[in-house]
Amino acid sequence: MGPFKKKDNQWLARFFVVLVLDVVAIAASFFAALWVRYEFRVNVIPDRYIDTLVHYIGYWIVICVVVFWLTDLYNSIWTYVSIDSLARIMVAYVILLVFAFVGVKGLKINLPRSTYFIGFFLSFACTVGIRFAYRLLKRLNAFVGGSRSHLMKNIMIIGAGEAGRQLIREFAVNPNLNGRVVCLIDDNPNKHRHILEGVHVVGGRDDIPAAAEKYRVQKIIYAIPASDMQTRKEILDICSTTGCEIQVVPGMFQLVNGEVSVSKLRKVSLLDLLGRDPIQTNLAEIRQYIAGKVVMVTGGGGSIGSELCRQIAHSNPKQLIIFDIYENNAYAIQMELKRTCPELDLVVLIGSVRDPKRLDDILGQYRPELVFHAAAHKHVPLMEDSPNEAIKNNVFGTYKMAHAAREFGVKKFVLISTDKAVNPTNIMGASKRLCEMVVQMMSRRGGTEFVAVRFGNVLGSNGSVIPLFEKQIAEGGPVTVTHPDITRFFMTIPEAVSLVLQAGYYAKGGEIFVLDMGQPVKIDDMARQLIRLSGYEPDVDIKVVYTGLRPGEKLYEELLMDEEGLQDTDNKLIHIGKPIEMDDKEFARQLKGLESACAENAENIKDLVAQIVPTYHPMKD
Repeated sequence: MGPFKKKDNQWLARFFVVLVLDVVAIAASFFAALWVRYEFRVNVIPDRYIDTLVHYIGYWIVICVVVFWLTDLYNSIWTYVSIDSLARIMVAYVILLVFAFVGVKGLKINLPRSTYFIGFFLSFACTVGIRFAYRLLKRLNAFVGGSRSHLMKNIMIIGAGEAGRQLIREFAVNPNLNGRVVCLIDDNPNKHRHILEGVHVVGGRDDIPAAAEKYRVQKIIYAIPASDMQTRKEILDICSTTGCEIQVVPGMFQLVNGEVSVSKLRKVSLLDLLGRDPIQTNLAEIRQYIAGKVVMVTGGGGSIGSELCRQIAHSNPKQLIIFDIYENNAYAIQMELKRTCPELDLVVLIGSVRDPKRLDDILGQYRPELVFHAAAHKHVPLMEDSPNEAIKNNVFGTYKMAHAAREFGVKKFVLISTDKAVNPTNIMGASKRLCEMVVQMMSRRGGTEFVAVRFGNVLGSNGSVIPLFEKQIAEGGPVTVTHPDITRFFMTIPEAVSLVLQAGYYAKGGEIFVLDMGQPVKIDDMARQLIRLSGYEPDVDIKVVYTGLRPGEKLYEELLMDEEGLQDTDNKLIHIGKPIEMDDKEFARQLKGLESACAENAENIKDLVAQIVPTYHPMKD
């Protein structure tokens, strides 16, 4: 039996129980009314009144049940009976009052007048009592369960609003949740010392540590779905110092739809701690230029490439071509899209962007109109040890892909770049700067619109620092940070991809699109927050060890070179760096020399790159 079938059977069983209770209560109420009318002496009640009541009570019960059904009283009988439910009961009885008046007058039913009033009152009380009894019993059970309180977690809720109210109710009536809300925190001083669903509001954010200690809190739930990201970060930073488990409600959508519940809570993510709102893009613009087009994604199985494929697949392309050299990654995204987008015309091909014949065959056969070029080597320390491979794959893979795109009439070509391309100190960043220069040179040749999109580190991507920290914490430490002052810009994979897609819409040729990513984040702070969010104390339970900057690594990244300037787009968080003046013929000549040197695996490849990229200053060993 599936979960939905089981749920339906439970509802039917509850409905039947309450229906029977309603029938008994309605009948008993009016017979009790006669009993009260005649001073609690059954033997003095005239037989004609009893006969009349017996004759008509069945019809009245049917009318009551139908009205109860129409006013939705059989769908609000359990855990969350509230003032709204009481209002519906009152509406039902107003309707029943009209039916009773018409029936008594029309059918000339002869009973003492007081019987009607007393019967109605008792029936109303029983209807309310039946529907509130379950909640009352649950509360009594939770209260009696106080003897087991040492087994229950004490919970603090941040936010004395509707989301907090719903969570308090659920914890109060469901002992299986193994928790009880012991205090509330809210920054609104007008709510301080007030009581919400039996729980006291004990202060604002500054009172969180003291309240957590006073009430022996073991779990904190952040229940302010409408708060901005900066407020969320500030409060969660305070919460993380308490050593408590921390969870958050998902968002406003769930609150509006009445879906706030313990089962919907999630762990705190690093996005919650970035202190900025998610990047917003114009989905209509993105769909407008992707819909009905043949789209190709190189490196489509990687972190960025696979998310590109997901978002493109939901924008109704005519065909999506995934091109990747790693078959396992390509297979994974292929299976996912077949499951989630069964109507998608999907082609998955294996090959290398360094193989011009393979590229010509693919572009000649499928004729893509849009190409998103995500194929690249991106791991900084590994590329420092294999610099020729960085140039072969990143620079000449991009050049060959761009050349094929122009030859076969691709309309837009979008390069995935990185903040490490700005004033690079490592060969990976220098190779991506060369890629940007290739794109700008190709753009000036006309035909295809070539652009680059530059952004910082991506949370959760392959090779990023967060999975490494999580693995180190799971193993008991130590957590390794290269330098206490190192900072990075961060964004989520969906944010990065939506930026890439919108850049394609804005593209006119030659631009480098740059995201306003807010303030950079200290990696040391991030590592310590992750340790706290995992329930440990940094440098006490899990050590933080500084290992020194790796080859080619710098303390901070930049998103824009000084000479590029800055221009706004309609999306105020997306900016355009103007193309840098360069001698295309000289650059093409330099590329030929660089390609020959790579083919020979030249030992001085970094020096050769530095001659072409004047802003590249490789770190000396």
